[in-house]
Amino acid sequence: MSVDSPRRNVHYLKGLWLHFGDWRGSRPFWAGLLTMLGGVPIVYLPYADLAIGQLTIRMATTAGSGSLVIGVLLVTLGLTMWFQPVVRVFAGVAAIVLALLSIPMSNLGGFLVGLLLALLGAALSIAWAPGEPGHEHPST
Repeated sequence: MSVDSPRRNVHYLKGLWLHFGDWRGSRPFWAGLLTMLGGVPIVYLPYADLAIGQLTIRMATTAGSGSLVIGVLLVTLGLTMWFQPVVRVFAGVAAIVLALLSIPMSNLGGFLVGLLLALLGAALSIAWAPGEPGHEHPST
């Protein structure tokens, strides 16, 4: 085997995957991801155009700026859950309030898709508790 063997890269990628798993396990990862994904349809749908042949359907409402603010704040709260897990309860409560505000302000919360994703992520954030420090990964 030479130094440039692809087997060496496999061990490097496995180490990166294990490091990502440790990082993901030390914070409410899925809560942040679902909260961020919930903000995307809330932001996108009020500005989207649906073209069917020559017919263009626009979902623009007068609350487009409110949808933009709510969606951006949900994405920001999702990132806060990832990078500041200490404030996960505050971020979860704020995400629940914003998701509920998106019902009247943003096409029923992004046609219920963004609303449900944000509510699920916020509930996961509130319910998440840090675990005990784990043991080192066995080197295999």
